[in-house]
Amino acid sequence: MSRTGKKPIAIPQGVTVEVKDNTITVKGKLGELTQDISGITVDIQETELVVDRLSDSKEHKSKHGLYRSLISNMIHGVTEGWKKELELVGVGYRATNQGQVLDLALGFSHNIVIDVAPEVKIETVTERGKNPIVKLTSHDKQLVGQVAAKIRAFRKPEPYKGKGVKFVGEELRRKAGKSA
Repeated sequence: MSRTGKKPIAIPQGVTVEVKDNTITVKGKLGELTQDISGITVDIQETELVVDRLSDSKEHKSKHGLYRSLISNMIHGVTEGWKKELELVGVGYRATNQGQVLDLALGFSHNIVIDVAPEVKIETVTERGKNPIVKLTSHDKQLVGQVAAKIRAFRKPEPYKGKGVKFVGEELRRKAGKSA
């Protein structure tokens, strides 16, 4: 029994939710998101939305909580947006951006240049004496996570000194070095 799927989702002011065929569309001040749905029904009242499954089959039970979470994330995204911050830890690691083009210096022979999707806004912060930070914001949670994971994959943090690209606030498992 899905406890997550049974919770109603509050629809804030300024957000419109439409269900046509097997597609749900959420529009808000930050943008518009769509999601294909199957195996569930969506009941929309004035200020809340309830997700219900068609039957008690294993497939429908597994999709019940999933689609409720996806719809909730869509509503949160079009009202407040999603944000990820990456920190570049290492000597000489730098990040700069020109519009939607992110330029990373991560200790390789050449800089890494990434052209990021237009839905994701990029901001790079470089302060003297602190590690550079790359801030990603968008209304689409999946897209922000995917872009952040792609950037992190270029140089994952290593366990000895912690050098690499990590999420801000991420706890790393550190290993002891050689014992003399």
